[in-house]
Amino acid sequence: METLHSKIVTSPVGPLFLAASARGLVALEFDTRLPGQQTIRPNPRNLRVEGKQLRFEESATVMRPYVQELEEYFRGQRREFSFPLDLRGTEFQLACWRALLAIPYGETRTYADIARAVGRPKAFRAVGMANNRNPVAIVVPCHRVIASDGTLAGYGGGLDIKRRLLELEGALSGPLAA
Repeated sequence: METLHSKIVTSPVGPLFLAASARGLVALEFDTRLPGQQTIRPNPRNLRVEGKQLRFEESATVMRPYVQELEEYFRGQRREFSFPLDLRGTEFQLACWRALLAIPYGETRTYADIARAVGRPKAFRAVGMANNRNPVAIVVPCHRVIASDGTLAGYGGGLDIKRRLLELEGALSGPLAA
């Protein structure tokens, strides 16, 4: 059984659940999730998580570097995160998440842009699903992905939080419709 260190922190966008392995941050989830949204945390009614064999141990000390960088981000003092990530997913998901990490602070890309970046130009819907499964919100910046028509589309924390993150980063150059 793998032990992950964890902590729930307050943020300007609500409570965030963080979990890290010895290799890096595994999860950054909005504490209040939308229906059907993925989570690393166990739910006794969800039989799919039984095989994960994870144990969570709350640790403010281990989680301090992650929390500190997030606080700096929300204060507008950090544009890139320096801590390691322990991303877990399919090869396609990992490729999409790496493409998200390449989107500069303060900029946006479309789902089609990400599909092209991973070499699957017609897979923009699959990119959307990979974004939906992103286990490390904010740090792996799926909030920087918008629809081809310039509107905000799907976000695990809700469109209001997506808009707030983009405003924080100065990525809203014009009015984006929800």
